[in-house]
Amino acid sequence: MNHIKLLFFATIRDRAGVKSIEMDIPAEMTIHELKEKLVGEYPALKESLHSVLMTINREYAFDEAVVPNNAEIALFPPVSGG
Repeated sequence: MNHIKLLFFATIRDRAGVKSIEMDIPAEMTIHELKEKLVGEYPALKESLHSVLMTINREYAFDEAVVPNNAEIALFPPVSGG
């Protein structure tokens, strides 16, 4: 098992109802699998996770990335600008 910390920002934080959580996940879990786990625990996040930006230890991560032990995972809503 890998221990991780998740940080929620802006509207993602509002929907999750928490600022951060810590959890244990299976070794070799991908970002995609982590999103599925989060939807199971925080159903209000379901719509947001389709377009959420995620980082692993402050570097952008995509669905196929494997989450390492003691990682800090941050979730940000998409940003638009003009």
